[in-house]
Amino acid sequence: MRLFKIRDYRHLFSAQVIALFGTGLATVALGLLAYDLAGPLAGQVLGTALTIKMVLYVVIAPIAAAYIDRLPRRAFLVTLDVVRAAVVLALPFITEVWHVYVLIGLLQASSAAFTPTFQAVILDIVTDTADYTRALSASQVAYTMESLLSPVLAAIALSFMSFSWLFLGTSLGFVLSTLLVVSTRIPNARRGTRSGAWDRATSGIRTFLRTPRLRGVMALNLVVAAAGSIVIVNTVTYVRDELGGSQSAVAWMLAASGAGSLIAALTLPRVLDRIAERTVMLIGAAILSIATITATALTAAGIITWAGTAILWLLIGTGMAMIVTPTGRILRGSVEPTRLPAVFAAQFSLSHLAWLLTYPIAGWLGTAMGLSMTWSALAVLAVAGAVAARSLWTRTEARGSARAVATSRPLPAIRAHAA
Repeated sequence: MRLFKIRDYRHLFSAQVIALFGTGLATVALGLLAYDLAGPLAGQVLGTALTIKMVLYVVIAPIAAAYIDRLPRRAFLVTLDVVRAAVVLALPFITEVWHVYVLIGLLQASSAAFTPTFQAVILDIVTDTADYTRALSASQVAYTMESLLSPVLAAIALSFMSFSWLFLGTSLGFVLSTLLVVSTRIPNARRGTRSGAWDRATSGIRTFLRTPRLRGVMALNLVVAAAGSIVIVNTVTYVRDELGGSQSAVAWMLAASGAGSLIAALTLPRVLDRIAERTVMLIGAAILSIATITATALTAAGIITWAGTAILWLLIGTGMAMIVTPTGRILRGSVEPTRLPAVFAAQFSLSHLAWLLTYPIAGWLGTAMGLSMTWSALAVLAVAGAVAARSLWTRTEARGSARAVATSRPLPAIRAHAA
């Protein structure tokens, strides 16, 4: 690909991928650390830690996007990686639950600022419009692949080492990311055209709110978060306490979800050549709704098996990929290239806002009321999001979106609502 012949982009993209996979491995290790510190209350601890993460992502990402043109960007990226490396290295040595919350706050604040900074830098390094669009797509694919493969890599690693070594590997990954950023020639930032920080921070979100298909994407974000929270927050306690599994078994169950996502992600490019994005994403929402309802029913009935759980986790991973993978195509077809960073940053914040709602439910309600009640609430949210997406994103709107994606031309941000 011509894009990867650009040395500075290649180094910076490599730094992003390494940092992403490091964060993914740390998330798996964090769940096991929470179980070590809190035992049956691990879901509550993990839910709280991930809620902190989502709050920081929702708040910091748009602020960073608004002010990044005023910062020395290479030094800023290096600082973020150094902070993350130090935090992850400290995690295995903590002995109190509140230490987890403080360190996770520092780690995720740094990660939340990294993404919009990376996207802003790419705009100056990759000057060709078509290549820039591909660069944003590659970034989106990297995020997707990290969520798919990190549990698999963690499962393999945990087969022959303790989870504390995952933190060390993650820290070394952030160090390597730092070295790659240092080796990159990053131009001085150019001031944005908007003078108001609030206007810059919220421009992408306003585009979402006034565009029917993007409002549909917002609803689908809720479906992904509702089903995904079951896997991310509750797997560790479910496998350890209900199924009696080991640390490695936790990672392998997470890998089942990753395998579903990976299979879907590899299949979808051909599928999307024949089937509209809206159809694929709504089918994914239906799969997630059915999977969460089934998980709730089986748990309530006391039918707890390894095979049944693995199949449901596989379906959840598949449904998540069917929604997440086409999202970048929808965003690219919605605005002109110069506004893509704002829209991608808005999707970053809004998708994490959905997780901010579902993580506490999975963690806190799961500890207080049990998994049956918790998964019932998450199933209701998944179904509500699927129904809302179908209503907000109509077939007429979808046909217009498909034409825009096919011709690489944005649709106007405001369209008439069609029944």
